[in-house]
Amino acid sequence: MARPALRKVTRPVEAGRARLVPFDLDRSLVDAARAEPARFDALYRKYVAQVYSFAIYELGDHHEAEDATERTFLSALAALPRFEERAPGGEGSDASTFRVWLFRMARNVIAERGRRTRRRPEAPLDFAMATPDPLDIEATVVDREVATSAWAAVDRLSGDRRRAVILRLVKEM
Repeated sequence: MARPALRKVTRPVEAGRARLVPFDLDRSLVDAARAEPARFDALYRKYVAQVYSFAIYELGDHHEAEDATERTFLSALAALPRFEERAPGGEGSDASTFRVWLFRMARNVIAERGRRTRRRPEAPLDFAMATPDPLDIEATVVDREVATSAWAAVDRLSGDRRRAVILRLVKEM
């Protein structure tokens, strides 16, 4: 059976006007949030899960990821008036959409968290609870006796096993 011929449909083009496609699909949301900061909520809802997923992947702790996500969006809201959309191939600059800009902020927040942790290491609050009272002499004696017994048990192990236990527990390998 013969197929019917397809007809090419053309639409009139407006004289001298090319149709521009926005580079950043979030442009209208960004413009609305700039005009009225309460409308930033739409951008937040659109990207919160993605930023949180990125943070949890990088940090490995959901509390830290929540904090990083919060800091990212607070920074983005404060810096929104300075956001500049840039098309690819601009003068020596990378392309930038709101999403790219937001994830750069998230990366910076996460990197700052890493620097802060390296400068000032933190220990969980549980460690403070496990620290014995220096004035509790009985607990100190019991702890020393337990440690002495444990080392005596390690000393009774054969060479390779003893080395393995020491490397694992003492050297944390």
